[in-house]
Amino acid sequence: MQRYQHTVASEARCNGIGLHSGREVELTIKPAPPNHGIRFARIDLPNRPTICALFKNVVDTSLATVIGGDGAIVSTIEHLMASFAGLGIDNALVEINSYELPILDGSAAPFARMLAEAGLTEQASPRYYFMVKQPIQLSENGRSVTIYPDENARVTCNIDFAHPAMGKQSVTINLSGNAFEEEISRARTFGFLQELEFMKQCGLAKGGSLENAIVLDHERVINEEGLRFEDEFARHKLLDCLGDFSLLGIPILGHIVTHKSGHAFNHAFLEKFFQEKNCWETTTLPAREKAAVHA
Repeated sequence: MQRYQHTVASEARCNGIGLHSGREVELTIKPAPPNHGIRFARIDLPNRPTICALFKNVVDTSLATVIGGDGAIVSTIEHLMASFAGLGIDNALVEINSYELPILDGSAAPFARMLAEAGLTEQASPRYYFMVKQPIQLSENGRSVTIYPDENARVTCNIDFAHPAMGKQSVTINLSGNAFEEEISRARTFGFLQELEFMKQCGLAKGGSLENAIVLDHERVINEEGLRFEDEFARHKLLDCLGDFSLLGIPILGHIVTHKSGHAFNHAFLEKFFQEKNCWETTTLPAREKAAVHA
């Protein structure tokens, strides 16, 4: 766990196509001062509108996580946000020249790699955490998200798909060391062939291909290279969860457990989380450690 906030040590750049727009996109990540948070700047628009990556600014969760404000939107932010969370980056300015982030290879690995190459810088300001004191749960129609008290930051993701190549899968990660880079970042987004064809007919998924997604027909994975992990589907859902929960603005000390959840349900849980203020408190690590010694 980090006691102090971090930003990138130098600029990081990448380019690629948007999953749904099919447009070529250029993205630059710049260092930012303490307490800045993660912000996205649309440099292709007049006055370069900037949007804070916070759950209150989420405007759509139907196909991806989309934030908006000041007449602008930024779409499909979850993989980059997961990389910030997984690597412990609190402050950064993301400049983008389109409304959708590049999908790259469908995972967070390219983002994580370029951020690691840019390096991290520790900042003078303490890092705040939400410390969970009592369980909080949201459940509906077989889906659920629950967060339990825990001294560490942990996430468990459970999925259950009626598909022979998927079925039930469960994965847990402790957000420490290189766990995100080694166990989660390489897991790719996935979809079904019949849905992909329909979406393209509707003008969506214009940039989708076997190069940036796992695609399944009625029986199997059709990508020639197969899966990167036996449980890659659950790992990618966990990756999305990290990205969505990072929109709280500060990390959580607790154990998040999801079952059959997605962007929309994750967002609904974040709203409930903030309503349950008696179940958590904000703290810094030094203050928390002193309290534990005193107890």
